Amino acid sequence: MGFATAFTIGTSLMQYQAQGAIGKYNQDANNRTAAVLDNQAVQIEQKAEFDIAQFNKTYQKVKGETTVALAKSGVQVGTGSAYNVALSNAIEKRLQENLIRYNSQVAAANKREEASFARIKGNIARQEARLAQIGTIARAGTTLLTLNSGTGTSPKSTVYSDANYSFTRGRNF
Repeated sequence: MGFATAFTIGTSLMQYQAQGAIGKYNQDANNRTAAVLDNQAVQIEQKAEFDIAQFNKTYQKVKGETTVALAKSGVQVGTGSAYNVALSNAIEKRLQENLIRYNSQVAAANKREEASFARIKGNIARQEARLAQIGTIARAGTTLLTLNSGTGTSPKSTVYSDANYSFTRGRNF
């Protein structure tokens, strides 16, 4: 084995290993991003529950203040206009809770979709690295065949040479 052959094998092997390591690193980085985004989705959902609890706390305070104000003014609580105000407030409370939940579910779903795309991106990076590795092996093989074709140690393909000759003969350069 000559120096050129050993050099080609050595550099190709190093390139092959580096491509694999880069692909794995990029996949791991994208998977980490996906995990962070999944955690953010959970945090958004937890924050929604906290926001609803805070809203309910404020609602109960306003409801109590309204009841006291109505009682002070002599209105009978639970009848007529007082009942309509309480019903309207209860409906608004339910709408606000649903809106908080809906917005958090949409935001969490967006984060989860971003996480899915990050995983896909990681898988693509890994596959690109594998394709690069295959290309490295193919180039190394071609280089080794070219190096050895002049020494007589390996058979030279006449089919390829004849086809190449026929192709180039028909072209005007």
